[in-house]
Amino acid sequence: MTRQALALQHVAFETLGTFEAVLQQAGYQVQYHDVGQQDLSGLDPLAADLLVILGGPVGVYEQATYPFLATEQALIGQRLAAGKPTLGICLGAQQIAHALGARVAPTGVKEIGFAPLTLGAAGYASPLRHLDGVPVLHWHGDAFEVPAAAVALASTAVCPQAFAIGTTVLAMQFHPEADTSNGLESWLIGHACELAAAGIDPNRLRAEAQQHGATLRQAGRRLLTEWLEALP
Repeated sequence: MTRQALALQHVAFETLGTFEAVLQQAGYQVQYHDVGQQDLSGLDPLAADLLVILGGPVGVYEQATYPFLATEQALIGQRLAAGKPTLGICLGAQQIAHALGARVAPTGVKEIGFAPLTLGAAGYASPLRHLDGVPVLHWHGDAFEVPAAAVALASTAVCPQAFAIGTTVLAMQFHPEADTSNGLESWLIGHACELAAAGIDPNRLRAEAQQHGATLRQAGRRLLTEWLEALP
């Protein structure tokens, strides 16, 4: 039986990336829901076998400016309460944390670029062990506190980076799904203002993507494959 994976997409260039093929190979039919174009209020939060909440350049605390955030948080909260498989990446991870009552706030630092994670004991015992020593793509200025109900998996010197709840919820603030085969050009163009304001040279990110992209692609695919295999 084909399973359904629904991805909530906030900006066009932040897709499932290298994760999409892994999902398809695992027997999932992938569907995107464009939050900027399609109303969230009509979605059944429990209908999909897997919900993936992707990244985006807004903060979970900006509900007055971006009202969809509250609707999305409520949807995520219902899904988590039902114990349904849920995966969050970057903004998606922060939305999961917020839905679980954890604080999400700016760090005062733009953590953008490729750098390795520090895994905790729980991280080494999880699918994230495939990322041990692998520079992953970071692209955020906000950070979550690990929810009380969750287990911390990984961090950097700046902030926590990943947590899990059992085998059904995984939240990662970094981007293991990033497809760097095109040198991240869509990301560099889409985030041009953010990069300029932070004084980050796009050429450095291109060089890092060329150096680390293939390794991240392989490690990320192994991570997701193992996580999917453990789902009920």
